[in-house]
Amino acid sequence: MLDICLLGTGGMMPLPYRFLTAMMARCQGSNLLIDCGEGTQVALKKKGWSPKPIDVICFTHYHADHISGLPGLLLTMGNAERTEPLILIGPKGLEKVVSALRTIAPELPFPLRFIELSQPREQLKIGPYLIDAYKVNHNVTCYGYAVSILRKGRFDVTRANEQQIPQRFWSRLQKGETIEHEGRTLTPDMVLGPERRGIKVAYCTDTRPVPVIAEYAREADLLICEGMYGEDGKESKAREYKHMTMYEAARLADKAQPKEMWLTHYSPSLTKPEEFMDAVRKIFPRTKAAKDGYTAELEFDSDEK
Repeated sequence: MLDICLLGTGGMMPLPYRFLTAMMARCQGSNLLIDCGEGTQVALKKKGWSPKPIDVICFTHYHADHISGLPGLLLTMGNAERTEPLILIGPKGLEKVVSALRTIAPELPFPLRFIELSQPREQLKIGPYLIDAYKVNHNVTCYGYAVSILRKGRFDVTRANEQQIPQRFWSRLQKGETIEHEGRTLTPDMVLGPERRGIKVAYCTDTRPVPVIAEYAREADLLICEGMYGEDGKESKAREYKHMTMYEAARLADKAQPKEMWLTHYSPSLTKPEEFMDAVRKIFPRTKAAKDGYTAELEFDSDEK
């Protein structure tokens, strides 16, 4: 199972009723955070989730509304007596940016590990997460992310017996181990069927609509996408500052066909995003105007064979 919480839905500046955009994922005791704008740890506290188990933080880019909450979050994690390493992922220059921010958070009881993205597409496997990073089109280098939980194939008892694999090794092979036994190499593919459909969440903000977004969101369980403007006449502003309107996001979702799309990263002028949903849902019916604290519990398909 993958728990998702959209901690904040605001762009540019926090508002009394809207924190800046950040998303938390939880799976198998590991937490992953995407972006960390001002107020992120307050939003976490409000949700009742702890920052201590965060293992990975992914940054889309380094504008303040996406990273300015990091120093305070690091200090809070340190005060919670965390000692495990924290992995930080983001565009090239990440270590330099974080080092500058740490001027006000110089001492931490845990190490930081930096992974800087330089290619248009990169894939990382960290803990339970398969992370796909893909470059989008903003006025600074910016990435979208797809976070997947893979699902192994079913264990095939008949095949295991036919190959005379001792039963005491079955559990280890199911967990992905390779075993040497009596001159034979036993591998998981000898007893597992084809990989089954897992869980995927795509997250994209601060960009013009580009085809790669729909590609990585294809048939995702959830697409969380920027919908900065909904009002008439904002199209030219979206183009100028390289953001997206709700309708552009909906057209991407129509191509990708995720199970659901949540809009986020609203302009401060967009006080009631839900007012535009009738028009947006004519393009992609499974759209929601997300609010701070939106949560989903995503599970593997029960009928997947």
